Amino acid sequence: MDANTTQNRIPPGQKLTAGFPVLHHGEVPYYNDMSKWNLRLFGLVEEEATIAHKEWLSLPRRTFTNDIHCVTTWSKLDNVWEGVAVSTVMDKVKLLPEAKFVMLHAEHGWTTNLPLADFLRETSFLGTKHNGQLLTPEHGYPVRMVVPHLYFWKSAKWLRGIEFMAKDKPGFWERNGYHMYGDPFREERFDYD
Repeated sequence: MDANTTQNRIPPGQKLTAGFPVLHHGEVPYYNDMSKWNLRLFGLVEEEATIAHKEWLSLPRRTFTNDIHCVTTWSKLDNVWEGVAVSTVMDKVKLLPEAKFVMLHAEHGWTTNLPLADFLRETSFLGTKHNGQLLTPEHGYPVRMVVPHLYFWKSAKWLRGIEFMAKDKPGFWERNGYHMYGDPFREERFDYD
């Protein structure tokens, strides 16, 4: 790949990294008994659904390749993930027509918001492996939402619930000064930008 093409993939204000920095707020959850893990789908759906860990393991996996961009100014190109397509998860529920936004719920009460259209994009998925390796607890094991076209804080680690909502509302970082949307190519880092 030539340098010009690579440069076009790096948003303004970002620096390329070969590593995979670990950033989060609070403690890293560790799971001793995966039978207690599940993923809840709720809110503006005809009927709530819960995907137990055993069922989660049986869902079909796909490979996804993308670039990721962190609000702290690092970008990592050509990531190869294994995960579950959003469309596979959405087969478990039927949305009500007024659903327009999503709140991702993670361990320790951590949340982040997305427009429904961004959640449903073909490039968004629920990641379980990164570059051939099972996600580590620090990177979101067992499931991390991956929304590569937005800053990486929108890719919630330790995912436990997906809530469908009529109106947008801020998640954890958004309540603490981060931008409500987070487009890296528009440098939507903070709400005062």
